[in-house]
Amino acid sequence: MGQKATNIHWHEGQIKKEDRERLNDHKGVCLWFTGLSGSGKSTIALEAESLLFERGARTYVLDGDNIRHGLNKDLGFSPEERTENIRRIGEVSKLFVDAGLVVMTAFISPYREDRNTVRNLMKEGEFVEIYVECDLEVCEQRDPKGLYKKARAGEIKEFTGIDAPYEEPESPELVINTSEITDVNTNAQKVMRFLEKNNYLNE
Repeated sequence: MGQKATNIHWHEGQIKKEDRERLNDHKGVCLWFTGLSGSGKSTIALEAESLLFERGARTYVLDGDNIRHGLNKDLGFSPEERTENIRRIGEVSKLFVDAGLVVMTAFISPYREDRNTVRNLMKEGEFVEIYVECDLEVCEQRDPKGLYKKARAGEIKEFTGIDAPYEEPESPELVINTSEITDVNTNAQKVMRFLEKNNYLNE
């Protein structure tokens, strides 16, 4: 999306991202959970948030449904609106990262191009793509919100996995397969180990 407003200028603050990271005692990073509806994105993100909070990390989870109640309540689910949905979340996530927080986003975000656009908003290492992999059949069996049933009945149009595509990540930083391992804490611990191994968290 092009810049509409003119005569605007970016104001640099006196406090830098590095200063906030030093105060927080960990790096600012965006953990971008992507996957089909019912794969477990939000569940894992919320469990990881709890584990991080216990360690004193400053975190926040941006959940797809929650964001559509407010910031993005004017958007539907057409391909164009999905792209705008992710663009806005990317910009918000960038602000959280600049604040030195561990921000976790749980969005289907079905298009690779949209996810890469968000990655390109941030510096190297600030965007971590986490693919919550789960077979469509398993997601449909779980169907925690009853959305697959409605989509199959034609009550929901352009539903990802049914009549709208999901483009799997090609090179995610982390893959969590919830078809094989369903325990939430086990899967959240994988996120913690990734953060520790890659020095996002201080000892």
